[in-house]
Amino acid sequence: MRFPAAFLLPFIASPLLAADADGLLFYESKVRPLLIEHCYECHSVTSKKLKGDLRLDSKAAWLNGGSSGPSVVAAKPDESPLIHAVGRKHKDIAAMPPEKPLSAEQVAVLVDWVKRGALAPDDAPAAKPKESIEAARKRWPFTPVPAAVPVPTVKATAWPATDIDRFLLAKLEAKGLAPAADADKRTLLRRATFDLIGLPPTPAEVDAFLKDDSKDAFAKVVDRMLASPRYGERWGRHWLDVVRYADTAGDNSDFPIPQMVKYRDWIIDAVNADKPYDQFVKEQIAGDLMGGKDEAERQARTIATGYIANSRRFGSTVDDYPHHLTIEDTLDNLGRAFLGLTINCARCHDHKFDPISTADYYGLYGIFRSTRYPWPGIELEQRQRDLVAFAPQEQVVAVLAEREALKKKYEAELKRITQEKEKAADDKPLRDKLSKEEEAVKRELRKAVNGPPPYPTAYAVSEGATKAGVPIQIKGDPMKPGDVAPRRFPPVLGDHALPAKSAASGRLELAGWIASADNPLFARVMVNRIWQGHFGRGIVPTPNDFGKQGTAPTHPELLDHLARAFIAGGWSLKAMHKRIMLSRFYRIGSVGTVSDADPDNELLGRFRRVRLDAESIRDSLLAVSGELDVNRPGPHPFPEQMSWSFTQHNPFRAVYDHNHRSVYLMTQRIQRHPYLALFDGADTGASTGKRSTSTGPLQSLYFLNDPFVHARAKSLAGKLPEDDAAMIEGAYPRLFARLASETEVKRGGVYLTEATKLADRAAARESYLRSLLRLNEFVYVD
Repeated sequence: MRFPAAFLLPFIASPLLAADADGLLFYESKVRPLLIEHCYECHSVTSKKLKGDLRLDSKAAWLNGGSSGPSVVAAKPDESPLIHAVGRKHKDIAAMPPEKPLSAEQVAVLVDWVKRGALAPDDAPAAKPKESIEAARKRWPFTPVPAAVPVPTVKATAWPATDIDRFLLAKLEAKGLAPAADADKRTLLRRATFDLIGLPPTPAEVDAFLKDDSKDAFAKVVDRMLASPRYGERWGRHWLDVVRYADTAGDNSDFPIPQMVKYRDWIIDAVNADKPYDQFVKEQIAGDLMGGKDEAERQARTIATGYIANSRRFGSTVDDYPHHLTIEDTLDNLGRAFLGLTINCARCHDHKFDPISTADYYGLYGIFRSTRYPWPGIELEQRQRDLVAFAPQEQVVAVLAEREALKKKYEAELKRITQEKEKAADDKPLRDKLSKEEEAVKRELRKAVNGPPPYPTAYAVSEGATKAGVPIQIKGDPMKPGDVAPRRFPPVLGDHALPAKSAASGRLELAGWIASADNPLFARVMVNRIWQGHFGRGIVPTPNDFGKQGTAPTHPELLDHLARAFIAGGWSLKAMHKRIMLSRFYRIGSVGTVSDADPDNELLGRFRRVRLDAESIRDSLLAVSGELDVNRPGPHPFPEQMSWSFTQHNPFRAVYDHNHRSVYLMTQRIQRHPYLALFDGADTGASTGKRSTSTGPLQSLYFLNDPFVHARAKSLAGKLPEDDAAMIEGAYPRLFARLASETEVKRGGVYLTEATKLADRAAARESYLRSLLRLNEFVYVD
């Protein structure tokens, strides 16, 4: 689709609305457990005496409210009596709970929930009968992936290019609809290039594709891009979204983790190498237990467990460190990433909607409680420890022994100095001298204790000292242990359990249970993610939730057909990309008739127009200006570990910019990267199954004023001809993969003439190019 150059209003396309599923997950995992523990005793259907006629155990109950009216006003915490009550600052509203106040963090959870719209399921307060395992196994997606799925017949027999087309076309024809016309070759190439490598096609690549009239011209394009190192950077970034990758720990001081880039690079390399998806997942869960043909492979597999190690950290003290919250984060991501299930909703009670019990949850919890996580450092212990050393064991032991000896030596020195200072109470010169000695010794002690070891390390996991099942935590409280849950996989996904006296954590077995062709969810979830990456929306629109609270698939038979092909094809991601992209539906245009029979285009009668994600926008700016550095950068320039002094009130904060691809930008958990936050980058604190797409004035102002954009326009201007018409004609293929029309050349010439009257020639050229960069056409793909 073309846009006139004079049309400078950016980002007018309707934003994609974020699914309510995330808000419901927030309620189930954060809010409902809090209400159960602190409010249900007096404000639920099971209360012996209902206080204030107020119930908080269902959506209808709090919206109706008690004797004083509604307790929650959606999206308005300042007007919600519940928030005033737990905040304990409103003179006319009684403080709740009356005896033990909620913590600041718990109040913040409720405030955040109300801000999100107080989303909650419309279920009745009484527990519903739990779905039996037998019944659940008969319900898609818990049924086995079929060995074969019948391909439907279609009326327009000559139209489909592949079986994918037949599945999609059959549903369109059933509604009396037909697909849009094929996209032109320029549009198709731009679409495919952004999909696979996240960059715009070069004018030379466009010309080559236009000149290739062979039947397999597009297949050759797909093969070329799948072989490009840029492919791994693009699709590796998709995976990093899912596993909530970050370069910092996420505790209240947000300690940097210099070693995390090794995991990021492992992901990119694995995707580029087309590592079979089942092996890809197994190595992230249990790579340290899988050995290898040589030391390099063993180390790479250990680095892969950075997936688990990168779980979020909490707290700032050592003695009562809340490690259970880190394990909960691990399980939450494990369920969403690999299974498309919100298993974390079973932490405090049996899952309200899916066949996951609390015992199932703690069966998995025990596996990770039997695992040793690395220590990133916290406010009261500002050093890393328990990382995996890539050095001979004798060297590690020797270094640790030397450090312990130095620690004792310097501690003894400090004790001596303290005693001498006490004796020299009236001798100021001597006390000053001793104080200087004391500071020097403290520096040496800090170096001995906190300095990084003299060998490479990986921020990865290993086997824990104790390997056993754990007690179920009553209402999710680790201080209220119940019966011990044997380590196992949820029965609905197979009858798998560890032997009671297993001497291993169970991660290796868990990896095999998850990454199995017999697991009904494993292949379906990943194929759905690949489909979403090409069509802008998954066959299951809620990619992290295939359960009852998710959205039902539009084409379940097609998803099963692709899942079976994925398994039969050796779990090859590249083969699945090619299978999808060679379908005719991938190659149709985005302009078609909007029908009441399919108003939201769920049946894909036309291609969905999508906005580029944050990384592709930034990378495109660098690419079209000729400044993109495609080399992989080195480590992030974090502060020396010896200088770390981060606290809750002085957390780590940094932005390290460069001209490499955006996947290599340093990303934090607590402080969002300002550019990535502006253009809807991934949430580094939770799995991002699908990014939202917002439309706001700050995005427009970025293209208007940001120095990064101005610098790219200046560089681009220097690479284009001096003649006005030639400059315009050279800009359009770079920016939009198409030629400028006569009208666009004429209007551009008028703009340059008038702008030159107001500024010098260079400034006029740069301002014209910035006007092109602000067009929808630059940041949207048809």
